[in-house]
Amino acid sequence: MIVGVGVDVVAIERIRTLYEKHKEPAETDLHTDRKGLLLRFSDPLPHLAARFAAKEAVYKALPGRGPIFWKEIEVQNDPSGRPHLHIFGETWKRAEQGGVQRSWISLAHDAGVAIAQVVLEGEPEYNKNEAHQHKEDRDAVYLDPGSQGS
Repeated sequence: MIVGVGVDVVAIERIRTLYEKHKEPAETDLHTDRKGLLLRFSDPLPHLAARFAAKEAVYKALPGRGPIFWKEIEVQNDPSGRPHLHIFGETWKRAEQGGVQRSWISLAHDAGVAIAQVVLEGEPEYNKNEAHQHKEDRDAVYLDPGSQGS
């Protein structure tokens, strides 16, 4: 079951400006492999921008309440280059409480923008009072097809 979806788009120039202003913090906050990403590409900023968008997308997708720390959300790559999320610490506790068990991520950058989409899957733990309230809400707006026009 999908427990959260998040999408974010960011202008690469915005990230370039942040990076040029605060090189070390930008590297640390956006990507924990400081040198690896920066050395792999002639222009690493589109890749950093995509990772910034990924963190925003995770923020939007995470269910529940609680802290989210940027440094506890990483985009890593498998040997083939495919991205995957690594969420840990307090941010993972929040994800786990929301029933998150798996994540899917897609990153892209072109024409001056970077985009990330995150889908979180799992089994949400519903509060019984909340579930009861939702049932009452559904019952209040439910229309039986046989009763329409009567």
